[in-house]
Amino acid sequence: MVPMLARAGRVLAMHWPALLAWYLAGLLARYLVIELAAFVGAFTALGGLLILPLAVLARLVSFVAMLLVVRDGLATLNALAPRPAAPRDRRRAFVDALLGGILPFFAFYAAWKMLSDDVIDYIARALRVQSGLRMQSIVTGQEVLTEGTIDDLGTGPLVLALIVVAFVARLLLKRHRDRLPRAVDILAVYLETVWVFFSVLVLSELIGGFSGWVQQRQGMVWLADARAWLGERIAPLAWAWDAVLWLVGQAGGLVLLPLAWLTIAGVIYGQAVAAQAPQLSGRLVETARERYRVAPGWLRRRLNDVVGDVVSRFRPIGRAVVLMWRAGPLLISSYVLLFTVLLLVQQLVLIGVTRLLGPHDADAFWVVLWPALTMIPPLLIEPVRISLVAAAYDVTLRRLAPAEAASAVEGEAQEGSLLGDPEVDEDGARAGGDDEGRRDRVGGVDV
Repeated sequence: MVPMLARAGRVLAMHWPALLAWYLAGLLARYLVIELAAFVGAFTALGGLLILPLAVLARLVSFVAMLLVVRDGLATLNALAPRPAAPRDRRRAFVDALLGGILPFFAFYAAWKMLSDDVIDYIARALRVQSGLRMQSIVTGQEVLTEGTIDDLGTGPLVLALIVVAFVARLLLKRHRDRLPRAVDILAVYLETVWVFFSVLVLSELIGGFSGWVQQRQGMVWLADARAWLGERIAPLAWAWDAVLWLVGQAGGLVLLPLAWLTIAGVIYGQAVAAQAPQLSGRLVETARERYRVAPGWLRRRLNDVVGDVVSRFRPIGRAVVLMWRAGPLLISSYVLLFTVLLLVQQLVLIGVTRLLGPHDADAFWVVLWPALTMIPPLLIEPVRISLVAAAYDVTLRRLAPAEAASAVEGEAQEGSLLGDPEVDEDGARAGGDDEGRRDRVGGVDV
């Protein structure tokens, strides 16, 4: 714990103004994007929801920038993968970090209800715009159309088509990236954000429907009846039941949140443990491999393009998880404890601010100032949190053996084909294109 604290303190002392500036920039960009999306969404749901993903991307850009800003204070990471010196390589590393972080960040963003908060803010502001239009229509006499506006898009064929089009376009840009202008990288980041955003919305809708269906099943009704029966006859046992459920819920959040942040840092920094991947075996697997080997070269290349592109998004997440596993329970537990203490300090800062201000009228004071007051704790704590996450990641890298660490860096460009066997097409090129195996040393994500 002491090396982690020392490194976090050193990183924070070196970079806290830049960390604070990037955090504020992300908040401001998110606010402006939601305002723009709400204005457009008041007229067309499709336009508004195509802009709304940029709000999440703004937060991701700020966090990626914060993590990259503190890189020069991470000795182990810099020893394994020094930062590129050329400005062009640094820009590419930043874009690669964004592309690699979009999927895990959206998962984290949705799991902790921040995505739903963005959607709620977007809907509320769009409704205010429509309310203003209705008031204006009283004077102008123009009808205000509300059909197909705000969030009236559903999860039907149009949304699925958007996901497919954005994913395929992103795949094509990735394949021909070296032959396209650098400005196309911005479009690639946007397309990646769009298909992940709408996929998360569809999955959330499906999970919500499934959860509602499960809650209505007879088994859940029996479980609720059993809990009520225990409460009536054996009150202490019912209290223990409720206490266990509360403890599991609280512990899950307290443990998963810091691990999610460490996973995102692992994806953005791009280092991975050179651990032996699980080897699948069995008759069905061998049959599939044999059929894959005898398939036409063009079919193997297309499969590698599509399936390999999906798998590559999850590979850095898996490597970050393996790295945490290899770091050992003591180190990870120390990090989780420090992260939890930060959460507590953040709440105590908010309580302290309210105590310093003292009692005031609820409507005239607290309703007006509360949004600004709630911004004070994050402004103080967020640079500390990023410094702690970066330091924890750097300390976990020290647990690698020197040979294994070198292999983790040098082996980044070694990527197998869809079923683990590199294939060669008729022209002698690797299946999937010449640039399929290339990997940036700093971003650590496929480009």
